[in-house]
Amino acid sequence: MNRNVYLTITDLEEAVNLFLDKIGPCRASIKEEWIPVQESRGRILSQPVFARLSSPNHNAAAMDGIMVKGEKTYLATESNPVILERGRDFEYINTGHILRDPYDAVIMIEDVILLEEQEAGLVESRGGKEMLGHEADRVKILLPASPWQHIRPIGEDIVAGEMILPEHHQIRPQDIGALMSGGITSLPVFERIAVGIMPTGSEISDDYQHLEQGKIFDTNSWTFKAIVEEVGCLATRISPVPDEYDTLKNALLDLLKDNHLIVINAGSSAGSKDFTAAIIQELGEVTLHGIAIKPGKPTILGMVQGKPVIGVPGYPGSAYLVFEEVVLPILRSLNHQSEISRIKKKAVLSRRLVSSLKHREYVRVTLGKVGDRLIATPLNRGAGATMTLVKADGMLVIPKNAEGYDAGEEVEIELLEDLKTIESTLVSIGSHDLLMDYIGSMMKGFKLSSTHVGSMGGVMALMRGETHMAPIHLLDEETGEYNRGTINRYLSGKAFLIKGVKREQGLMVAPGNPKVIRDLKDLTRKDVLFVNRQRGSGTRVLTDYLLKKENLNSADIQGYDRDMTTHMAVAAAVASGTADTGIGVYSAAKAMGLDFIPIGFEDYDFAVAEELRGSPMIRSFVQVLESREFEALLKELGGYERTI
Repeated sequence: MNRNVYLTITDLEEAVNLFLDKIGPCRASIKEEWIPVQESRGRILSQPVFARLSSPNHNAAAMDGIMVKGEKTYLATESNPVILERGRDFEYINTGHILRDPYDAVIMIEDVILLEEQEAGLVESRGGKEMLGHEADRVKILLPASPWQHIRPIGEDIVAGEMILPEHHQIRPQDIGALMSGGITSLPVFERIAVGIMPTGSEISDDYQHLEQGKIFDTNSWTFKAIVEEVGCLATRISPVPDEYDTLKNALLDLLKDNHLIVINAGSSAGSKDFTAAIIQELGEVTLHGIAIKPGKPTILGMVQGKPVIGVPGYPGSAYLVFEEVVLPILRSLNHQSEISRIKKKAVLSRRLVSSLKHREYVRVTLGKVGDRLIATPLNRGAGATMTLVKADGMLVIPKNAEGYDAGEEVEIELLEDLKTIESTLVSIGSHDLLMDYIGSMMKGFKLSSTHVGSMGGVMALMRGETHMAPIHLLDEETGEYNRGTINRYLSGKAFLIKGVKREQGLMVAPGNPKVIRDLKDLTRKDVLFVNRQRGSGTRVLTDYLLKKENLNSADIQGYDRDMTTHMAVAAAVASGTADTGIGVYSAAKAMGLDFIPIGFEDYDFAVAEELRGSPMIRSFVQVLESREFEALLKELGGYERTI
């Protein structure tokens, strides 16, 4: 099989609009069905719905009290009260009950004074809820009642014959109550759009208990299924189909029988085993192959048997983006739903973003409010970066033909998270540690957004006013002290220090230490491959300090220039065998099942913007550090000592 070539590279809006025109006949063929109102949540109306009955369908009391003839009360004042007799001038009535002739007003029970005859004299008692079980035959009122006071007239809420809901409306829980109040028992809706989801790839597995070497779990199709069901449609997901042309073709034909739209995941690129475009072309028509977005370029839009078939790239970041930007608009069109417009806000970019000029690029960001500005911190842009989907608060779109944005530049962000949640987010930019994720989960009433750019990166973010807090572990080579010298040197008057933990740094090595690495001198051996942390990180500063102390030359260390942004990434490199050792914290080595050669303890502290001293967010953060739960966590993880 020859490699595919992209037929076109089409701008996103042009591609989607072109395809929406193609699927017009398919959209028109969606059937109508009638269903009970009680079962209609999430369904799309195929016709407008009009009230059969008025609500209320009678003149009803809006309060508990007495119904009266208004004219009998007009002269009532505190100095000249009016006495009313039951049966002649008033009757008792409860909220919602029908107002009977000849009465035309309701007086609240709290405004009624009860009159009872006891031993030939009248005794007064104030009306109230407790009176409902005890009704006097004579009452006194001190204020006049105006006609139709405290009365809900017929049709006050809904008038028979008026439209309750328009065509193409998606039924919400509150709509069900309104429909039933209007006497509606069944509704005309469009049949549910059925989506067939077809994961492909011989390397894809859905055996989630065991993962063979060289296999990867099928996760995209389950994400797609959840999105489809969230918008009120039906999803049929099949097990992964291996990269065999006829097998793929037959699986597609089977899905076409019972679904309105098919999503094929993976096989859309230009590899020798990427058959999606060829199969769609054989069975129908490829409308276009290639969209000018990044990630997500190798998207395929085609028609088979009059039904849309969409080829979605395999990498999770690409797959999710294409599903949001391409599949969902098409699905909503089939489902007669309007597009949803996300809220957009201006934010300040915390670091520079360089983009290619060829494509529109989508970058997920975390957000937090620092002072009166929203700060956007870009997440990993790799197409396979699944965790960016979880962590993102917003989306930054870099237009085609734009080179990118500089740090500190104001950009427009589409919000993916509620603005109130973003404004309650403690923004942390600085050194990485597993503890930050745990602390975030323990904070009450606030969210913690933790971005890992190294200790000095965090200090610079504080200086620019782009973060609330910077976790740091920076060693002063002259004094041997951690962190306070950095605060005094760079952040005097702008930040204060919260003591955190002492954590153990050391050399992480494979189980059993097969290379017999004992100390830093072994890093210069020709058979040892090292992996480093990025420049500006506290661990990199510590590494350079220790090498200098031992009179070791970094140029003699293989892999010294290969750097990672987190301790866990260093541990993963060692665990996978792509490095023999790297310096990191004990907790990361333990989490990855590695052996550990201790170097010593360091102070991992938190530099905090001065204006946040005493703020609720920081109090919540400190409460976690002082808690017994946190102390127990440190013991469980190992390699930490509490200093607060």
